[in-house]
Amino acid sequence: MDNVDWDLVSADVGLLTLACLSIFAGAFGSLSVRTHGAKSSSGPKSPDDEEDELEDTPERVSSNDAWIFPIIGSVALFGLYLIVKHFGKEWLNWFLAWYFSFIGALCVWKSAASFSRLVVGNERWKKFDRVRVFILKGPREVFSLSLRTPTLLLLPVCVVPSILYIWTASDQKSMVLTNILALALSHNALSMMKLDSFRTGCILLSGLFIYDIGWVFGTKVMVEVATSLDVPIKILWPKSLSFASERGATMLGLGDIVIPGTFIALALRYDYARSQSAKFTKPYFVVTLMAYVAGLVCTMVVMHVFGSAQPALLYLSPACICSFLVTAFIRGELRDAWGWSDDPEEKQQASPVAANASGQRDSAPAVSQGIDVLQVRTEDTRGEDREQSPEHAVTPRRKKGGKGRREA
Repeated sequence: MDNVDWDLVSADVGLLTLACLSIFAGAFGSLSVRTHGAKSSSGPKSPDDEEDELEDTPERVSSNDAWIFPIIGSVALFGLYLIVKHFGKEWLNWFLAWYFSFIGALCVWKSAASFSRLVVGNERWKKFDRVRVFILKGPREVFSLSLRTPTLLLLPVCVVPSILYIWTASDQKSMVLTNILALALSHNALSMMKLDSFRTGCILLSGLFIYDIGWVFGTKVMVEVATSLDVPIKILWPKSLSFASERGATMLGLGDIVIPGTFIALALRYDYARSQSAKFTKPYFVVTLMAYVAGLVCTMVVMHVFGSAQPALLYLSPACICSFLVTAFIRGELRDAWGWSDDPEEKQQASPVAANASGQRDSAPAVSQGIDVLQVRTEDTRGEDREQSPEHAVTPRRKKGGKGRREA
């Protein structure tokens, strides 16, 4: 035990903890808000129900998408390598730092709003005033945004990490700021990038398994790009029990969190789909998450034994795939699990263009399709519209010859 480097051990444990917390939070974030309560039943939807459904992204990553992931990744990786090799890394780091700081600020904002809603509780959250913004093109709603007042108040605070990250010199960037932005990016990627089936997940993990091996063992491209770019797409932990920075830090790329994490999040959604209540057992989620931990520990051990960088997906991809297949086979559910699809149950229906004083949908004919309409609507805690002044809504003139009118 005297030969154990406890600084390295603490760094590995820290990285493992951050990665698992990110996947855990992102997996539950990929569930619809409705899963925190009872499943919604059929019948007319309240404005709050519609708001919840807006948070669930209907698009899914399909098998056709999964096939091209390694190709796109290879082109992007080699392109970055050529830029670093022939033009230097300074201006590329400058551009990517601005880009990821902007995206990171939005991700921190969304993650903070989700965490606030979890702390406050769903019912109390819905009692806050809501601001809704619509952009209409004729009778068709082309954009809709619904925000509670706490979400708006969080915005100034959530841009602070990005501002500090941009203003800090490249060789003095804080690990804390880097981790805040990276974990926010990871959480949002896991919440929104949803696989449609386990078949797609196996294709994605298998393709990137080959991709990782080729670029790490076959060339030095990935290692050189990863060490050259100073952007918040990796999590860091200092190689010191006292969090000193003299020995540097260990790092784990977000790809080694997000890619297996999408598969683990899919396992959690499958566990929920098999249940009839909000509180449900999670056998597939627990097993795949434990397999991820085992795979990442194996990666770290091999890296320290051989003293060279290891492609994490070399261990993580087989661990996640095999854990799912073995669990499904033992439970006698392999056929059902393999054929299950995570497509949305029902597409969100377009909201009414406008409502009259009684709250009924206006049946007026469409105005000219060339007119864009912006509505900003503030609602009280019961979801009822407050009286709007003319400057808060833009109402198109009635088309000549038309029989109806629209009210904002």
